Amino acid sequence: MLRPDVIDLREFYNGRLGMAVRRMLRLRLRAIWPDLHGLRVLGLGYATPYLRIFETETERVLAAMPAQQGVSRWPRGKPGRVMLVDEGDLPLPDASVDRILLVHALENSDAVRQLLQEVWRVLTPQGRILVVVPNRRGLWAHIETTPFGYGRPYTPPQLTSLMRDSGFSPLQTQSALWLPPWDRGFVLRAAAAWERTGEWLWSRFSGVLLLEAEKQVYGVTPLKPQRARQRAFVMRPQVAGRLLPKSLPEALQPGPGHGIKAP
Repeated sequence: MLRPDVIDLREFYNGRLGMAVRRMLRLRLRAIWPDLHGLRVLGLGYATPYLRIFETETERVLAAMPAQQGVSRWPRGKPGRVMLVDEGDLPLPDASVDRILLVHALENSDAVRQLLQEVWRVLTPQGRILVVVPNRRGLWAHIETTPFGYGRPYTPPQLTSLMRDSGFSPLQTQSALWLPPWDRGFVLRAAAAWERTGEWLWSRFSGVLLLEAEKQVYGVTPLKPQRARQRAFVMRPQVAGRLLPKSLPEALQPGPGHGIKAP
């Protein structure tokens, strides 16, 4: 699947249109996650433009970028907290992260189910994910001059179904980005007005969808019946926390007084 590389992503977010997108989506993210005090947060895909709003209150913020996309240093002027990863094998222990933000990740993945399995694995039992994906009905998904024009866009029912099938309980879905994907001064100056008007008049045609979902821990899985009228069920095991392996970088080691959270 064709996907934007890290250079394209960085250039977009350093430009005028990308900065406007960053401002608008940060407001949405903060409204959904108003308080992450003391939690561990992971940004997966290219989420670094949005992670700074959580830095002052969280216990730790990390970023993971897939190998197919490439990696760029983050944050600037500070010790690096970003890692290059295999989407299907995240270098983190089970149940070690409280919140995961996926931006430019799901729609560009060649193995969506495997990616979501890994996300499920590293989340704590009460952990939540926040997925940002292009809206199939919106203009942004059909114009390749921005990173939102790549990969597979989703409709709200498709995204909800995918989350449920992957072991997550959808909590809420929101829309954002009615601003046209044009780097023009008159458009950018009216960005806030575009958002207000679009949400009121064209709510189904937003540029992106934001879905928050919670990790589903308890459930039953039907086994193949031994007899025609018998069914057996087995409980899915809870994911238990374990200590960080010694081979991980120092940045991933738990700080003083903080252990890996177990269910």
